[in-house]
Amino acid sequence: MAEITVNFDRLQSEIEELANIGRSDDGGLYRMAFSAGDMEARNWFIQRVIDAGFDAQVDGAGNIHGRHNWDDKHASVMTGSHLDTVPGAGHLDGALGVLCGLEALRSLKESGVALRYPLEAVAFSDEEGRFGGMLGSQAICGRLTPETLYSARDLDGVSLVEAMADCGFNATEVLRAQRAPGSIRAFVELHIEQGPMLDHQGTSIGIVDMITGLAKWNIRLIGAANHAGTTPMEMRRDAFLGLVELAGEIPRIIEEHGSPRSRATIGRVELFPGVANVVPGRVEFSLDIRDTSSPVLQELGDAFRRALSAIARRRELMFEFEVLSEIGPVRCDDMVTRAVHESVQAAGVSSIHISSGAAHDTQIMAGIAPAGMIFVPSKEGRSHSPAEWTSWDDIRNGANVLTNTLRRLAS
Repeated sequence: MAEITVNFDRLQSEIEELANIGRSDDGGLYRMAFSAGDMEARNWFIQRVIDAGFDAQVDGAGNIHGRHNWDDKHASVMTGSHLDTVPGAGHLDGALGVLCGLEALRSLKESGVALRYPLEAVAFSDEEGRFGGMLGSQAICGRLTPETLYSARDLDGVSLVEAMADCGFNATEVLRAQRAPGSIRAFVELHIEQGPMLDHQGTSIGIVDMITGLAKWNIRLIGAANHAGTTPMEMRRDAFLGLVELAGEIPRIIEEHGSPRSRATIGRVELFPGVANVVPGRVEFSLDIRDTSSPVLQELGDAFRRALSAIARRRELMFEFEVLSEIGPVRCDDMVTRAVHESVQAAGVSSIHISSGAAHDTQIMAGIAPAGMIFVPSKEGRSHSPAEWTSWDDIRNGANVLTNTLRRLAS
């Protein structure tokens, strides 16, 4: 059968329309989970699903499902991503996978192609982590508990329960979004790479083999606040200098205990009391550790704990840390990657096999179904900013590859 092509004018129009929802004067998008911008985008997408003639269902976690040929008997082939954003985001992260998923279902429906399995296009809730991240996909895969739901809060102290209630959702219903084992035949997610490899190599499609695992820690180093002018340097218990020393250790730890795919980032720092003439008595900061190998990730975590302990002992500091989240690395399923590869070959576009350095709903969905990903290039690797961009030609290629991958998986 000939390869199916999407209605690109329709897809382009919807990408541009959604890109205006939640946009601020700084050019960035503000559609954090269960915010006003997120709800506007959700309602807009539900209407697009209905206009396309599909069943539109919203589960207990707020995930939006557009369904084609649904019969409640056969396992579905599912695609999707998320509509929520980080603060000041670009317009493609997550949203591209949602809109291309819907367009793929429309194009397959309009082609009249016979499919053995139903199709679903899904917009997942809170992928970006206002309340911890991956809420929607974790709910589908049964990885949430009442405790995790009722303890989840954002950085401003707003609880998930409160935020969902303000949007008309009942958090107690989240656990009911769990799908039965075997109800999903395969899951595939189209996403921008969010890194520079495809763009630098001039390659159209990334066939994702591995998705990184990650550990996020919140760390406190506690010393003693004191006068900046009267406290001799050798008598200080400066918590900030402990952080500086740990930051300087990152290259060594990665080199000795990591791999070429290892990453470690200190992205948030708060000093206390945080005034110019006081030696910092406490510093609180984040540590993000990533790798595509579980043993390497474990070894990196152990190495950072040893470094923290040695630094604290040397500088007469106390240290505390909490593990905020841990997500294991995932190898994409051979059946899905084979379908992607065949679709790329049939389309005649360039491709490489690639790993993902960012976490995605796919690695959660891999716990319940064979799962894989398709990447399209990000210009200069930019993402999570208004500078995020992918050329229209690359978007067209990605949408066509996704459509025919779904066809192969559902036939």
